[in-house]
Amino acid sequence: METRMERAERLHKMGYNCAQSVVCAYCDAFDLDEETAFKMAEGFGSGMGLFEVCGALTGAFMLAGVKGSKGTAHPGETKGRTYQATRALGKAFQEKNGSYLCHELKGMTDGVVRRTCPGCIEDACRLIEEQLLENK
Repeated sequence: METRMERAERLHKMGYNCAQSVVCAYCDAFDLDEETAFKMAEGFGSGMGLFEVCGALTGAFMLAGVKGSKGTAHPGETKGRTYQATRALGKAFQEKNGSYLCHELKGMTDGVVRRTCPGCIEDACRLIEEQLLENK
C-alpha cells in the first residue's frame, strides 16, 4: 500500500507542484475534495510563484487550517490556534533545512542547495504526520 508521502512524491513526478503534491496526498485524511484542493494549491508552488515560502510547507499550512478552523460559522475564533500550528510547522521545517524560503532552499541566494523539491515534500509530509495527524 502506498503511503501518503509516496503518493505526494508520485504526484510531484506527474507534474503537480510542491503544494499540490502535499495537499492532494492528504485529501482523504482531511476530508477534502481533491479537484478543489488541486486548483486551490496551484498558485502556491515555487514559493507562491515568487520563490518565497516553500510550496510543500505552504501545503502543510493549508492542511493546518483545515484541521484547526471551525469555518465560516465562527470567524476569527480559531485563527490563533491555526497560526500557532503554522508557526510550529515552519519552525520545525526551518530547523531541519536551515530555511523555509524556496530561493534559499534551492541555492538561488548563495549557490548552496539546502534541499530539493522532493526532499521538501518529504519533510512537509513528515511534519504533517507528526504534528497534524498524530492527534487527529
